[in-house]
Amino acid sequence: MTINFTEPEERVALREAVKKLASKYGREFVEKQAREGGKMTEMWLEMGQSGFLGVNIPEEHGGGGGGMADLAAVLEEASAAGAPLLMMVVSPAICGSIIARCGTDEQKHRWLPGIADGSLIMAFGITEADAGSNAHSITTTATRDGDEWVLNGNKTFISGVDEADSVLIVARTEDAKTGKLKPALFVVPTEADGFTRQPIPMAWQAPEKQFTLFLDDVRLPADALVGDEDGGLWQLFAGLNPERIMGAALSCGMARYAIDKAVEYAKTRTVWKDTPIGAHQGIQHPLAKVKIELEQARLLWQKAAALYDAGDDFTAGEYANMAKYAGGEVACNASDVAVHTHGGNGMTVEYGLANLLVAARLGRIAPVSREMILNFVAMHTLGLPKSY
Repeated sequence: MTINFTEPEERVALREAVKKLASKYGREFVEKQAREGGKMTEMWLEMGQSGFLGVNIPEEHGGGGGGMADLAAVLEEASAAGAPLLMMVVSPAICGSIIARCGTDEQKHRWLPGIADGSLIMAFGITEADAGSNAHSITTTATRDGDEWVLNGNKTFISGVDEADSVLIVARTEDAKTGKLKPALFVVPTEADGFTRQPIPMAWQAPEKQFTLFLDDVRLPADALVGDEDGGLWQLFAGLNPERIMGAALSCGMARYAIDKAVEYAKTRTVWKDTPIGAHQGIQHPLAKVKIELEQARLLWQKAAALYDAGDDFTAGEYANMAKYAGGEVACNASDVAVHTHGGNGMTVEYGLANLLVAARLGRIAPVSREMILNFVAMHTLGLPKSY
């Protein structure tokens, strides 16, 4: 496979169009919605109507027919404009990818067009309080009962459930031959009987909220199962690799936003005489360093996306993990440098950087911690013994 170091003209044009749209909203809109308990609905629907949310969805199902590299570019540009859309990581990337690759024709026709145009939002539920995102340890179960499935369990830190029409839940079914539990995916309507949610108060201010979910004897029809109950982990990673790629792109966009704000401030802020602070190496070098880190992280997510789009799932997984790690690091480093460049102004509401410090930290934690990524690279890439 050949990986170019320049993006195709179509993606460059896509980036410019997204930048123009997202800039109409920007940081001020996002902060207003977060402060007042609002949502990103207006921007989300305009992004969907413009074809940006579904660029990775097949054309026959209402999407743009592109790949994960295109969708990640959309999210990076929106984030760089100060208006990240967290649910892009979830609805079109995770859920859209899984349904497009593993769903039946009827499931694709039912859900993908709405995911593509933004009229339907699907959340994703894997994380549990005692298992984290370890699919081998989740305890939410799905049991057959005639022509139905019955789900029981709970999930935590699930994004945007209050905005979603349904949640793609990772549960475990029992193998009839061995009795072992194995992961399977179910679309659960948010209005289903027995499905309840509880918001989690977060210090990070964002329009998208986090929830704990409770599933108590939630009954679903047979066709709520996405893919094959015997399909194994590959079906799950059809969505988790895109999640990591999108997480990296989101973090890179946040880093770009922080660096741009810091550079702008450093060029105009003067303290001693008429020389801007950006003329001093103590300001220049930290900014130059995070710029280099940013370009490294961007190359990693672009390679991961190219591998995923080429169908090389395992290698895509390696690079998606590395990209997510690098993105989380540079987002934290860039936001810290940006705050420091602004001095006291960096901690004010007016300049909008303090909340970015908390938001950027998310990239080191979710959807998988940087320590687990280091474990993955050590074991699968370097061939070292399993350490956990």
